[in-house]
Amino acid sequence: KMSSGAADLRQRKKQNCTESDKMAPEERNKENSKLGRSPKYMLIQRFAKLFFGCLAAVTSGMMYAVYLSTYHERKFWFSSRQELEREITFQGDSAIYYSFYKELLKAPSFERGVYELTHNNKTVSLKTINAVQQMTLYPELIASVLYQASGSEEVIEPVYFYIGIVFGLQGIYVTALFVTSWVMSGTWLAGMLTVAWFIINRTDTTRIDYSIPSRENWALPYFACQVAALTGYLKKNLNCSAEKFCYLLVSASTYTFMMMWEYSHYLLFVQAVSLFLLDSFTLAQTEKVHEVYKIYLFSLFLGYLLQFENSALLVSPLLSLVAALMLSKCLQMNMKKGTFMSRLLKIMYIYLVFTITVTLNFLLKMFVPHKENEHLLKFIEVKLGLNTTKNFTMNWLLCQESLQAPSQDFFLRLTQSSLLPFYVLVLIICLFSVTQVIFSRICGEPLKETVKLEDGRIGERPEIVYHVIHTILLGCLAMCLEGMKYLWTPYVCMLAAFGVCSPELWMTLFKWLRLKAVHPILLALILSMAVPTIIGFSLWKEFFPRIMTELSELQEFYDPDTVELMTWIKRQAPVAAVFAGSPQLMGVIKLCTGWMVSSLPLYNDDDLLKRNENIYQIYSKRSAEDIYKILTSYKANFLVIEDSICNEVGPVRGCRVKDLLDVANGHVVCEEGDSYAYSKYGRFCHEIKMNYSPYVNYFTRVYWNRSYFVYRINTVISFQS
Repeated sequence: KMSSGAADLRQRKKQNCTESDKMAPEERNKENSKLGRSPKYMLIQRFAKLFFGCLAAVTSGMMYAVYLSTYHERKFWFSSRQELEREITFQGDSAIYYSFYKELLKAPSFERGVYELTHNNKTVSLKTINAVQQMTLYPELIASVLYQASGSEEVIEPVYFYIGIVFGLQGIYVTALFVTSWVMSGTWLAGMLTVAWFIINRTDTTRIDYSIPSRENWALPYFACQVAALTGYLKKNLNCSAEKFCYLLVSASTYTFMMMWEYSHYLLFVQAVSLFLLDSFTLAQTEKVHEVYKIYLFSLFLGYLLQFENSALLVSPLLSLVAALMLSKCLQMNMKKGTFMSRLLKIMYIYLVFTITVTLNFLLKMFVPHKENEHLLKFIEVKLGLNTTKNFTMNWLLCQESLQAPSQDFFLRLTQSSLLPFYVLVLIICLFSVTQVIFSRICGEPLKETVKLEDGRIGERPEIVYHVIHTILLGCLAMCLEGMKYLWTPYVCMLAAFGVCSPELWMTLFKWLRLKAVHPILLALILSMAVPTIIGFSLWKEFFPRIMTELSELQEFYDPDTVELMTWIKRQAPVAAVFAGSPQLMGVIKLCTGWMVSSLPLYNDDDLLKRNENIYQIYSKRSAEDIYKILTSYKANFLVIEDSICNEVGPVRGCRVKDLLDVANGHVVCEEGDSYAYSKYGRFCHEIKMNYSPYVNYFTRVYWNRSYFVYRINTVISFQS
């Protein structure tokens, strides 16, 4: 029975495909004959519209990439810097990613380079890691292959090639957003407005300014391409060739996105929930939605194999949800019959999927050995107020700005650029229209095959409903964690631009207002051109001079103390030396010198998190002997103390590293509502600078400047006072 049902489904899809291919030209011919236009004239007009739209989309992407490159040059003076000074601009985890790219280029062959990364024992002391799997280094693998295969060694320096690829991907990102808005609204004017809002709100749409090699800067352009293709794929009355093209693009971009970012399956889970809700209210073709589910399954399976059997993908909520949806479909094959019982079962269907998803995920975590981030679940518990903790790592994460609720400045910036008011307007209209359509479906009214402009029912278009649900879900996440705004704000730009440029949205509004004085269709067409034009001119007048000023003024990023430290390490430290210090500084030392370090600024490995917490004890109130034992347990030879951490004066007192360490170590005493740090030992980073016993017995100062103090960890301990 299931095989015959599947055959019927394939046959029905073919019939729909051929019918849409046949019906579309017939309908266009009828419209053209009514308007007195020849098919040839209309073909030329459509081609011109498509050509200039594509040209505008590609030009927008290229101009944005050039803008990023110019701004980066002005900010860092990259072309006039030495290699060491350039590398210092990569901070934290960015430094680690770029250091592995350098190692790949230095390897005698690509195969040897990959082997050394997958069996890496030259980065973290006493630890062999599969860096490709643990740090998702597929972008660096691709970049190194392209650099060597294209013969770019004699043309361009490796660092320029690397950041050039990232800036090029950001151009693709903007182009994909342009196309998505264009496909939804039918006019590339919406794409231009999307790009304008994206660039103006760059502080809240991308992290490219602060962390070029970060995984999301490599991955999100592919997700934007997937969303653009999915938008086209969900459209009604799509011809067969366009549908196949969109399907292939969704497949390729979904898999690539999953390979580029370790957290990609969580974002795809949010997308899968959006599609599930879209299908639950029968607002889209079920066959298309389930084809996307199959793409998820294929991408998860292929990703699991090529990511060295990554068990995190097996226990991901995405796999559990998609498996639950497939199983529920088998159990509820005859549910959608249009009867009262079938409508009642819709609610049960949602409950059924939810129950199966949770159960499957629980069972998978029980039986599949995995190293999923347990601290992530603990973080969510503490963030939601379900638990409290004194753990240093957990409290340090909670203090990070990106993991706190967004500030008022964020909403103020979006309002000043007029983005937030128009987004709220478009979202309200679309939500009311979708609600109206859902109630109509509950009452048994079928969806129309084609939605005309005069109908004023924008909520019947499945691609619009998908984007409304998707932005709401991403918006809920962004309201909890400020770092999520980089996922949400770009699609806010896209949806707001689509809305103000869409005659259908204005027509939906006028249908509710029941305008009679002015012809609503004419007014909708006028407003869909006039409103974005006015917005564009106002944005040009207010923000274009600021952008030009940004590109014209020379900024200076120079850190002479760090340059001096790296130079000293390269000249004076033994090649086999192991350095200990804050994880962020260790990433820079690894990149600039190549020396082994005791910790890394990575937060997806429990062992590394424990190392980071232990080595951060150099800023706590612990004895010299305790610190010595910790450092020697990791075979560290040199200790680097940063004055900026030791004497940190943070805006939030409880979030300084030394405050968090005092809480974790139980060195905080509360009296009359105030908290005081107390220990029989002074703060190590202060006491070691005094050069008295017992500190000089364990550590010998070998280098210092205004920002850093370097101590050699003595192998033979002297107990002379």
